[in-house]
Amino acid sequence: MQATAVKAERGHTEEFSLVHGGPLYQLLLRTGLVWPPFGKAAWRTAVITALAWLPLPVLTMLDGTFAGGVNVPFLYDYEVHARLLVALPLLVIGELIVFIRMRAITAQFVERQIITPDTRPRFNAIVSAAMRLRNSMPVEIALLVLVIFAASYLSRQALSLRADTWYARVSSARHDRTAAGVWYAFVSVPIFRFILFRWYYRIFIWCRFLWQVSRLDLNLVATHPDRCCGLGFLGNVASAFAPILMAHSALVSGFIANRILHEGAKLPEYRFELIGVTVFLLLMVLGPLCVFTPSLNQARLAGLRIYGRLASDYVVGFAKKWTSDAGPNGEPLLGTPDIQSLADLSNSYAIVTDMKLAPFGKEAAVRFLIIIAAPLAPLALTMFSLEELMKRLVKVIL
Repeated sequence: MQATAVKAERGHTEEFSLVHGGPLYQLLLRTGLVWPPFGKAAWRTAVITALAWLPLPVLTMLDGTFAGGVNVPFLYDYEVHARLLVALPLLVIGELIVFIRMRAITAQFVERQIITPDTRPRFNAIVSAAMRLRNSMPVEIALLVLVIFAASYLSRQALSLRADTWYARVSSARHDRTAAGVWYAFVSVPIFRFILFRWYYRIFIWCRFLWQVSRLDLNLVATHPDRCCGLGFLGNVASAFAPILMAHSALVSGFIANRILHEGAKLPEYRFELIGVTVFLLLMVLGPLCVFTPSLNQARLAGLRIYGRLASDYVVGFAKKWTSDAGPNGEPLLGTPDIQSLADLSNSYAIVTDMKLAPFGKEAAVRFLIIIAAPLAPLALTMFSLEELMKRLVKVIL
């Protein structure tokens, strides 16, 4: 704590990173799965994915349920493949993406002078507090205990297909797990859920960080061209969290695909689930940015008052000089800087008037929707064939 205080007094800002630290990161360093800061990403992703997924095809081949033998063989279980071959790698590789992009995002609080020298010590303390939470060993141990001891209960919830599958046989009112089902329930699913819950904890740290920063005396300039008082860089958070967003969409896509292809469901039946996951992800990624709304609204009102008064003073003086009977003493109107100053003032007032009340705009929302829609797009093929889709596209284009 004393060292942190000394750094704060000297204006030193600790590097903010949601992923560069913590007990699991230290373990991966010791096992050689991470080369500081986040090297060996492909190798690390391959090893974790192989541990969770690779035993399953081997065990189902031995059991005769890899491509047949049951109503839902392993090869055609789209939910498990979406979970372990798409969502899990995305969550692992997402650490590298977040590490690179989030550093650039958070650094701009200081680079754009939103954090002033007076508030710098408090900002440094907020960053240090967030890093202590990130490095908390009790939290990661609690997450690990949760996924291990809750594995049996949670796995029963996952065995939701009402038919014989590669992971369980249905008999009366219970499910009898196969060898592959045991590995899936007590190894694959806990690995996936630990990494997923760890991401939720990191997002909680991010939300807490934003909330605390929003309570500082920020230097918000209403006439900043991004129309967010300089906070527009926060809209890039959707791109930074893209792998996590796509992982959730892949989970939903796999879940729905199984119900459509193995239980005869229709895609429109899951419209509420699709809307629900969209709202959940929107609140998780862009929702926390709204903590700056009160400050932005206050800056906008102050800007309108200040620039409104300034504009009135200027246009009154302009009118007296150029439209009164006396007029300027021989000064030509053509080329006068007064006209350009009037236009510049008008542009400044327009920026304040058009200010956003959240540090993101339509572009960020569009990026968000494209990111989550990509893994869901294949579900459209359950409504009509690829050939029919191409024909419709040709008709639209031509």
